[in-house]
Amino acid sequence: MDTYADLVFVGGRVVTVDAEFSVASALAVTGGIISAVGGRDDMAPFVGPATRVVDLRGATLLPGINDSHLHGCAFGMASPPLSLDVAHPAVSSLADVAEVVREAVGRVQDGQWITGHGWDTGYLDECVTDPSRQPSLHDLDAVSPDHPVVLYSFSGHATWVNSKALELIGIDRDTVAPPGGAIVVDEAGEPTGLLHEGAQALVQNALPPLSRQERTDAIRSTLATLARLGVTSYTEPGLGPGGDGIMRGALGGETLDVYRQLLADGELTARVGVLLLPTGMASTAEEFARGLDALGGPGGLAGPEVSGEADPRRLAIHGVKIFGDGIVPNKTAWMHEPYVGGGCGSLCVGGETDDDRIAEIGAMIRHAHAAGYQLGVHVTGDRAGDTVVEAFAAAVAEHPRPDARHYAIHGDFLTAHSMKVLAAHDFGVNMNPTIKWTVADMEEEFVGTGRAAYAWPYRDALDAGVRVASGSDAPVTHPDWRQGVATMMLRESKATGRVSGPEQRIGLAEAIRTYTIDAAWQDFADDWKGSLEPGKAADLCVLDGDLLTADPHDIPGMPVVLTVVDGRVVHDTLRD
Repeated sequence: MDTYADLVFVGGRVVTVDAEFSVASALAVTGGIISAVGGRDDMAPFVGPATRVVDLRGATLLPGINDSHLHGCAFGMASPPLSLDVAHPAVSSLADVAEVVREAVGRVQDGQWITGHGWDTGYLDECVTDPSRQPSLHDLDAVSPDHPVVLYSFSGHATWVNSKALELIGIDRDTVAPPGGAIVVDEAGEPTGLLHEGAQALVQNALPPLSRQERTDAIRSTLATLARLGVTSYTEPGLGPGGDGIMRGALGGETLDVYRQLLADGELTARVGVLLLPTGMASTAEEFARGLDALGGPGGLAGPEVSGEADPRRLAIHGVKIFGDGIVPNKTAWMHEPYVGGGCGSLCVGGETDDDRIAEIGAMIRHAHAAGYQLGVHVTGDRAGDTVVEAFAAAVAEHPRPDARHYAIHGDFLTAHSMKVLAAHDFGVNMNPTIKWTVADMEEEFVGTGRAAYAWPYRDALDAGVRVASGSDAPVTHPDWRQGVATMMLRESKATGRVSGPEQRIGLAEAIRTYTIDAAWQDFADDWKGSLEPGKAADLCVLDGDLLTADPHDIPGMPVVLTVVDGRVVHDTLRD
């Protein structure tokens, strides 16, 4: 044989994720490409003196996992040691959070900003006992009167600060929140230290900008974590000018330059697709159009290293992101029916009335579609979803373009109408099973038992013929696809283990497809990655044990023992 394989796997369960979801027992990799799939005997011609032959011993070989919505730089910045861990289970109460901050105060220089990430009122004892009890600046002032403290919620849609931070930012009772944002105040009209949605930009703009080295360290940290989890591709949803006011600029334009440098240096150990963010939350259609046009068309911001002269299969810009509405726990997702306690939320774009805002987001979508971009639009409420999906269809009718692959991001409460339109136009939705796992119990107090159970309707979407991809939205949740698969199959909650919406359960094969071939479809890459077939990229994940027969409850604990990207081993405990 002229060319022997670099890697040959035998003795396992090779889950190809081809059209038939066929299962083989052996696979060969040559020059970064899958060269053969079959049985042990089929591999004999591919084994040469330098071939590494891996005996899987019954382990499961899968396509590399594609987390289709993951903020790579922000996840790294939100993880220790770059940020305080104030997420469950590291903390279980407001008192625990205060203690973590107290310890940090003792370690930092005078006046230094203290940042943390991950708090969730659904896992803070005082807030669970009394839902009206929310995090407050008073909780932080007692332990940090002189250091400004900024703590990001797990969702990224709320920020908790202390009095020193409010002072430095310049927020007081007379400060007007930006459109689409909220400065939470107490009965006396004084800020409580909580900022929602677009108001968070007031904090971000006051923080020292991230250095290039901080961004680089954050992405390197993320890449190392993803390699250990078997994640070989992810979508970075929101780089560009509009990200400079979010997560200390971890989503900003300079972050894309860091990705380009890591690619050039051979350190980009996962494939990265990018959605650009021309403007932040609550922008107008006019502002959005100016920001988008300044990018210079699809690939314009990328520069030559990304748009074709290097390796577009490793780093590519696919489209743009728009924020359509907020999230359910803040009651800012736009719903058809009121929340428990009243209110329906709204779109978070500019405009005085619902009709104005519908027109604004429609204009944004038409403009980006006509310019040739794929669109990923953040929508969590059912009314927001209907509005955005209809705008997708209207944009395509006005400017016909084949294979646009627009998609709803999150789609927590997609209606049957939205699903029908998405399927008819071959649009997609990007759902988040690990968020479902995290918030299933908490959402009942906002939308009631029935709607909370329906949230993230995987079964209905797949049955309607919608393309469904899955993502973690890290740092909102940890990017562990194993928990995502288990949740799609079980619909059990993290806090209590209660089943939430059993009628929306899906099977193992369907769940795996959302993290592999259908996520690759979102990337315009299903013809060359996302399944284990000859000629496709050798992006591989080896899971210890037989995934196909495992109890779904056991899947989150099955170790990832080998990860391969483009034929290169980036994580390996099989040699240990």
